[in-house]
Amino acid sequence: MDVSIIIVNYNTKTLLKQCLKSVFEKTKDIEFEIIVVDNFSADGSQQMMKVEFPNVKLIESPENLGFGRANNLGAKSATGKYLMLLNSDTILRNNAIKILFDFIDKNAKIGICGGNLFNEDKKPTHSYSSLPCFTQELKRLLLIPNRNYFNHTNKPQKVGYITGADLMIRAEIFNRLNGFDSDFFMYYEESELTYRVKKEGYKVYSVPQAEIIHLERKSFSDNGNRLEMIFKSCKIYYKKTHSGLYRIITNSIIMTTIISRLIIFSILRNKKKINQWKLVLKTFTNKN
Repeated sequence: MDVSIIIVNYNTKTLLKQCLKSVFEKTKDIEFEIIVVDNFSADGSQQMMKVEFPNVKLIESPENLGFGRANNLGAKSATGKYLMLLNSDTILRNNAIKILFDFIDKNAKIGICGGNLFNEDKKPTHSYSSLPCFTQELKRLLLIPNRNYFNHTNKPQKVGYITGADLMIRAEIFNRLNGFDSDFFMYYEESELTYRVKKEGYKVYSVPQAEIIHLERKSFSDNGNRLEMIFKSCKIYYKKTHSGLYRIITNSIIMTTIISRLIIFSILRNKKKINQWKLVLKTFTNKN
């Protein structure tokens, strides 16, 4: 088996159906299997899968495992040489999986690769970035936008990490490193895994010829909860990857960011935002 495509689903029945149709329509000249891990959906996703995609392997989790743990569960049933982690809110624009497979299979030193992502308006969106670091935290504090997120060249290029929406990784590496760290529920898990993959001596590449639409946040609408999870996972990331003075510096910058947002929204009297950032502050200062 060339590639095992793992899709994690949580109450995204319509998006999942659209994603699966695009995979079957666009993926050619490659041996692949699809594994859908359902995180205890309540929208009829499982029934839809059984009726409309009976040949797709469906794993029904008795609970919502989050992104990383669900992918780990799917990987246990995978038989492919490579794992293609694909979000349920994606649509292939071309034979992207074959393009990524051809690229990584010819380059033994590359451990992870991914394509260019576009939003629903066909405009470039977050496809990769640098691994999290104190300079990124400074940019977030100062509201400096990240402009290093999409490959505008026509050539593959080395990057910090590939977003988990379309991440292809060697199955041997994924399994040897025990996949995603289970301490992450959502966000930063692909960055932390990539950090470990790079420590093994492998490179990470963006392959712009592979094109995928990512309907980002369509599968997650609770922005307040999302903000809390981002900062919680951010704290876990630095705890896993750095120690000593570096972690003290990054955590200090993050705390300054949180407090500054609270001050700004207090001045603007935006109660909704104030409550969101208060929750973020509580989560980030929690010692657990």
